[in-house]
Amino acid sequence: MELKNMIKDLSNLGCKNEYGDVAIKLYETGKREELILYLKKCRCSLVDEMHESQRRVDKIDILIRKVEKEIY
Repeated sequence: MELKNMIKDLSNLGCKNEYGDVAIKLYETGKREELILYLKKCRCSLVDEMHESQRRVDKIDILIRKVEKEIY
């Protein structure tokens, strides 16, 4: 897949639409180092979302264990 198309496809990778818009502008204006930093920012955002999702799953697991303790 061509690099430019991959950058345009950021929203399909879970990044907000505006990330793709900004990233493609950085790419088209030749600001590669800024683009790398920006893509890392997008990655960090996704990792933060993943961690938050894991915290919610952990809380559900705790709830399940507590209910199971009441049953058994």
